[in-house]
This record gives sequence, structure tokens and C-alpha cells, in this order.
Amino acid sequence: MAAAGLRPYDAHMANLDPRTLRDLLHAMPKAELHLHLDGSLRIDTALDIARTRGIDAPLTYAGMRGVLVGPEQSVDQAALLAAFDLPIALMQDEDALERIAADMVVDKAGDNVRYAEIRWAPLLHVDEGLTGRDVVEAVWRGASGAAVGRDIEVRLIATLMRSHAPERNLEFVRDMAMYGIPDGLVAVDLAGQEARFPDPELHREAIELARAIGLHVTMHAGEWGGAAQVRRSLALNPERIAHGPLAIEDPLLVAELIARGTWLDLCPTSNVQASIVPSIEAHPLARLLHAGVRVTLNTDDLTVSDITLSQEYARAVERIGLTLPELWAMDLAALDAAFCEPEVAAQLQAEFVAWGAGIPELGGEDISQRA
Repeated sequence: MAAAGLRPYDAHMANLDPRTLRDLLHAMPKAELHLHLDGSLRIDTALDIARTRGIDAPLTYAGMRGVLVGPEQSVDQAALLAAFDLPIALMQDEDALERIAADMVVDKAGDNVRYAEIRWAPLLHVDEGLTGRDVVEAVWRGASGAAVGRDIEVRLIATLMRSHAPERNLEFVRDMAMYGIPDGLVAVDLAGQEARFPDPELHREAIELARAIGLHVTMHAGEWGGAAQVRRSLALNPERIAHGPLAIEDPLLVAELIARGTWLDLCPTSNVQASIVPSIEAHPLARLLHAGVRVTLNTDDLTVSDITLSQEYARAVERIGLTLPELWAMDLAALDAAFCEPEVAAQLQAEFVAWGAGIPELGGEDISQRA
């Protein structure tokens, strides 16, 4: 019988102490679609790269951690993005890129993330003579090599920067049109400071060409400018939007997202860090889900946000108010949104469902119903 004031499945959660809940969420197979490579450096790896390349950086663990981990709350998106300056400086050669990508995959596999899409901006890593293609290939070598034997599938998303000249982003995509899409790359993204570069339309040609050659399209939107920036991004028809939580403030936009089937890849902890929302408890994840918007739950950055996906899931339940069946359905639905090959997504879905079958806290057989 459900406890007073609780929905039926909330009663299952009421029987779980916090440690048991965290153990369940850690064991749960998970999919993560919004994950930045340059926001996820291991502290020890960063120290080693800084020392061996002679890069000006703190050379103690505490000092390096203080630079790489973002504050709990910054004044705005631009201030939070400063945490990426040193990682980008450390990621300027193939060995460093390969190692950092491998580390990330190992760390994600250790958190039972079974599918991960890794994104970063290749053109931020060409200061020492690499080409954008070189950068993508190095990251794929590291990521795919580390995935072997670890029960995790990985794919790559190349981010185009709002701050880069449109011609530069277009040249990067044209290289793929002429010489082929590098292994592992499944999509392009558009990201960067929205306050300084608010108009995604400037990069339409690169995005349209990427779509024409078979790449998926996702875009960062709404880290500044709220719902209006999310609406602005829809003119370029992204399949998914990274962030965009304040879409909830515009009922017509919510209806349009639902009608289009556009996903929001949400990151509550990172959204608090960037002062998009004032607190985890105030995050509109649950309201967007209940309104019918397609949403996924992600960390954004393993190191900058200092959080694992299991911990982000726990915050969603304990502080945002999702039920465990809602969270589980959202996890499964992320595989519907994934940019991998349909047969890979189907296989993962079957494995996820098999894992969750019969676990009462997840709703038993009802887990097949998508959020």
C-alpha cells in the first residue's frame, strides 16, 4: 500500500535508504548524451601533461583541482567557461588527446555508463599544428581503444564554436564532405558564449552541410537569454538542444518542442554552476518531463561539475523530485535520442530492459513505457 501523500512508485523509493538508492543508481546501466571531453580531465593526468609539456599550470593536486573544478555557482555562463581555458591548453597534441579520451571512457565505464557521446571542439586544439581531422582521429583512438572490453559504446560529437568565424567552421565540415567523416563521429554541435555570439544563423551553412553529409545536429542554447535563445535555435532544426531548461517559461515554446520532437539534454548541476537556475531544487527537469518535453539527464562535465552521472541521477530523485520509474524511463529514452546506429541503440535498449526487469523500485514491467 502506498504511503500517505506518495504516488504508488514513490512508495518503493520511500523504502530505500540513501545508500541503497545510490548503490542502485550506480549499478543501473546508463546512457549519457551531453558530455564534454575538455571538462572531464583527470587531475593526475592534467598534472602529468602540464609537467611534461612545460605548460604554466598549478603543479600540486590541490592547485590543479582548484583550477579544473568549477565553482558551485558562477555569475554567468561566461565565467563558468573560464574553467575550460587550462584543459584546452593541455590538449594540443595527439598523445594528450588520446590519453584524456581514454581516461574519460574508463571513468564512465566505471560508473556503469553503457553508452556515451563525447563532445568537444576540435578547432580549439590545433595551436600546435594539428588539423581538425587529426584531433578527431586522436580522440577516437583513445576513446574506442579504452572501450574495448569495458561494456561501453562511445560516439563522438564535434562542436563548432560560436566564436569562430563561420568560414572556419565551414572549412572543417567541408573537409569531411571531401575526404569522409572520421570514424566514430556522428554529429556536430554549436556551442560557446551566447551573450557575445547570440545568433546561430551565422553558422547555418556549416550546419546544413554537416546534415547533408549524414551527421546529426545538436546545439547548445539557453545558457544565456533563456527561452528566447532556445526558440532561436529551432530555426536551424536541431534534433537535440543541449541545456535549454528555461524553455519551461514559454508555454508556446514547450508546445513547439513537443510538436517537433526536439530533445533537451539537461544538466542540472552544470545549470546551477552557470546560474541558469538558482538551485538543483529549482531546476525544471521534472516540470519539462511532466509537460511532455523529451528530456535526457546528463553531467555536462565530469570534472568541471565534479559529479558522476550516478550522482546526477541521485540529485534528480532526492532534490528535484523524479520518481525512480520516471528516471529509469528517461534513461531508456536516452537511447531513443542517441545518435548511434539504430541496431546499436536497439541492442542496448534490450540489455537495459533485461537488467531492470523485476526490480520493483523501477516499476517492474512498466519500465518499457518511455518518459
